[in-house]
Amino acid sequence: MTEGIPTLTLPSGQAVPVLGQGTWHMGDINASLGQEVASLRHGLDLGMTLIDTAEMYGDGASERVVGEAIHARRERAFVVSKVLPQHATPQGIRAACERSLRHLGIERIDLYLLHWREDGTSLADVVVTFEALKAEGRISAWGVSNFDVPDMEDLLAVPGGDQVAVNQVLYNLSHRGIEFDLLPWCLARGIGVMAYSPLDEGRLLHHKELARFAQARGLTAAQVALAFVLARRGVIAIPKAGAAGHTRDNRDALSIRFGASDLAQLDALFPPPQCKMPLEMI
Repeated sequence: MTEGIPTLTLPSGQAVPVLGQGTWHMGDINASLGQEVASLRHGLDLGMTLIDTAEMYGDGASERVVGEAIHARRERAFVVSKVLPQHATPQGIRAACERSLRHLGIERIDLYLLHWREDGTSLADVVVTFEALKAEGRISAWGVSNFDVPDMEDLLAVPGGDQVAVNQVLYNLSHRGIEFDLLPWCLARGIGVMAYSPLDEGRLLHHKELARFAQARGLTAAQVALAFVLARRGVIAIPKAGAAGHTRDNRDALSIRFGASDLAQLDALFPPPQCKMPLEMI
């Protein structure tokens, strides 16, 4: 199903491609809807079957785009969506999940995440509700997003918290803080790390030194930035591509391999963290 794309096996036993598709801002502009749907479908055809969305994105508009893209292709897609922390009560999660299912036009979300943690969020309530939704077949697995190491430790201290499948966080060449502690912490426990904004919202495409590095190797800055993230063990990258051509470029990044000298040059351009850094979010 993933057409040669390497996979990561989640604690639930599900194998998902390490390269998926993001949808942040999809559905915001009506004139772009057809192109966005075509891009997601092209990604499915290329084996990028994991599609990430959230109830927050366009207040459900992104989920509707995903729903149209996977219509009649449901068996080929691994759908990820997220619930907002202000809905993180037993009743709120259930209502949000049902809305997302309607927007997506499906009966089950493959991976359902708490979008971030706010003060007062009861992780115990979240876990109990997620586990109930699993038992009812409304979701297949659950995880979190924007959780730092202390948050993850709090989660695993809750009964059933060890069922967490992934932690979705900001990770790219410009934001490497998780390499110091969060990434190895998750790897040691078999928890997948899903990297959102691997191109730093497109800013890395305009980084002059990165562009020169890429050009010298016959690549684009986007391909280098994405290949860097994909080279990390235990990481799933979810770049957004609003056009089919960009989707193909993202898929091609899987074939890029860096040597030691390449990585040293990238470290010089984008220094890795030398100490604990606050978890970054955008």
